[in-house]
Formats: sequence, structure tokens, C-alpha cells
Amino acid sequence: MDRQPGTSVRLKLTLSYAGFLMLAGGLLLTVVWLFLLRYVPEVITFEPPGNWRQGPAVPDRNALEEAFVPKAALAMVLLLMFGLLGGWLLAGSMLAPLTRITHATRLAANGSLSHRIGLEGRQDEFRELADAFDTMLARLEAHDAEQQRFAANASHELRTPLAITQTLLDVARNDPDRDTGDLVDRLHFVNTRAIDLTEALLLLSRANQRSFARERVDLSLVAEEAAETLLPLAEKRGLTIETSGDMTPTSGSHALLLQMTTNLLHNAIVHNLPEQGAVWVRTAVHRKHAVLTVENTGEELTPRLVPTFTEPFQRGSRRTRADHAGAGLGLAIVRSIVGAHDGTLTLTPRDGGGLRITVELAAAPRTGR
Repeated sequence: MDRQPGTSVRLKLTLSYAGFLMLAGGLLLTVVWLFLLRYVPEVITFEPPGNWRQGPAVPDRNALEEAFVPKAALAMVLLLMFGLLGGWLLAGSMLAPLTRITHATRLAANGSLSHRIGLEGRQDEFRELADAFDTMLARLEAHDAEQQRFAANASHELRTPLAITQTLLDVARNDPDRDTGDLVDRLHFVNTRAIDLTEALLLLSRANQRSFARERVDLSLVAEEAAETLLPLAEKRGLTIETSGDMTPTSGSHALLLQMTTNLLHNAIVHNLPEQGAVWVRTAVHRKHAVLTVENTGEELTPRLVPTFTEPFQRGSRRTRADHAGAGLGLAIVRSIVGAHDGTLTLTPRDGGGLRITVELAAAPRTGR
């Protein structure tokens, strides 16, 4: 739909200022006219005494009207000119911040997210609007950079199994007499990894879009379910899993929270000591937060390295075996799920080795279990 050009806000404000000034001047002149001139008689007559000499004439109402009306008209004209000029300058000064905000908006619409308004001056409505807009641009720029980095990494990760598959197929086609049993097994393994990576990407996209219905979820039951599912993997690696905690209700997607807890446990198992390691899972309600904590033994970690674990496609140094050669999206998915539930994710290295991961979500009111 085409928009017709309209009157600018600056012109509207100018006319408003000038109109208000003219109205105030008109009211002032009306007050003078009605409440002062009414006491002046229309004609002044009196009988002079015998010895009276001619003196200055006393003006009557008609004389005052003749002198007052032209001057009042001139004053109104000057007042109108002053109102238009002053209103135009004043409106321009007041609307200058909006001009800067509009310029920044157009730059953002054209794809430039690095520009900032940086409005100076006292804290008023325009300053609050500009600061909020700058904050939005900063978040959009960070999100855009993260999406670009994620897309590049995802393309690289997906290209790898496809390239391996192409190589294996070329080998089978160029050497038809070769035993295809080993090739089929390797193709199956590579294809399984590609499917797992695709499903992880879809899950990550779902968490980022927050396209899920919320329901009441008990994190203690979710932790027990995840621990039971991954217990065979832990036993295979000679690890123990200990779960503890009372009922920990929160609100969210049961499927996503289960995936979150499963990823945390799986990460704690595969990045652990080769033998006699341990994983601890605790749930509790602290004030208004439902808290899930997953700890594991393992190698020494530096505080500088730990924050990188939640970046997509980041793999730990011990992730080398085929039974846990993941896509590097486990903790990235956890971070997205926690963010989709308006929670916080904290990673800290444990004394003596290993990692402690804490998830805080909004607690739901407790009911009978």
C-alpha cells in the first residue's frame, strides 16, 4: 500500500507552538479590551469653570480604540512571526534526537548493525529510547555474528561426512571386486553421524525458536530418567552415577529439559576418568529457583577454557573414541534450552579435576507429589 506524503512532525509542532502563542496573545488582548477599556467612557463632557484655560485633551473610548487596534494588530503579526520562527527552531532542536535514531534505524535496515546512536545529554525520554535502541543493536549484532559463525561451522561439519561418503562410494565404484562389507560398515557409521548431527541442529533450532508448550516438570524425576538411560554407558566405562535431591518443580518443555539433562550427563560421562570416575547429579530449590547441578571427575580444567565448552562444535580433548565422537553440539544445545526457559547456565572447574555445571530455572509452586 502506497503512503501519501504528509505534514512533517516538525511543521506540526511549529504550527502548534505558533497557534498556542497566538491564542495566548489573543486572550491577553481580549482581557485588556473587555476589562480595561470598559471603564473608559465613550464621550467625555464637562462644564469648565469661568477661569478655566484650554489644557491637554482627555481621550475617550473611541480615541483609545483608534490607537489600540492598530498596535494590537501589529503585535499579533509580530507574535505570529516570532511563534513560527521560534517554534520551527525549537521543534528542530527537540526532534534532533529522533533524526539520529531514524538514521541509525535505516542503517540497521540496510544490514549495518555496528552503528550506535550514542545520544548525549540528560536522561530523558529520547535518551532512554536511544539507549534501548543501542542495546538492541548490540544484541542483534552479537546474535548475527553467532549465527554466521554457527552456519559456517555447521556447513563444515556436514561437509565432512558427505565428503567421506563420496570417497567411499568412489572407491567402491572404481574397485568393483573389492569386498564391500567393510565399506558398507563405514558408510553406515558415517551416515549415522550425519543423521545425529542433523537431528542435533534441528533440536538446537527448535530451542532457539522457543516453539514449545510449557508444562509443569519435576527436575528430580527428569534427572532420574536421564541417569537410568545413560547408566549402561557409565557402567561400560567403569563410572558411577549418584543422583540426589527432593522434588524440584519448574515450568517448561519436558522433552527439552530431558534432552538438556541427558546431554549434561552424557558430557559428564564421556569427559571423565578412564576408570573409577564418578558423576553426581543433584536437584534442589533455592529461593525462587529450581537448580540442577551435574558434576564429574576428570582432567584439570582452566577457568579460561571452560566458557568455550558451550560454543557450537567445540569438542573436549578427551573426545577421541568412536563411541562418543559427537558433533560438538551437546553443551551448545544445553545453553539454548536453558536460554529458551529463561534460565542461567554456569560452568566452573572442580578442584582436583572435572567440571561442575549448574542450571537455574524459575521454580514452580510445589504441589503434592
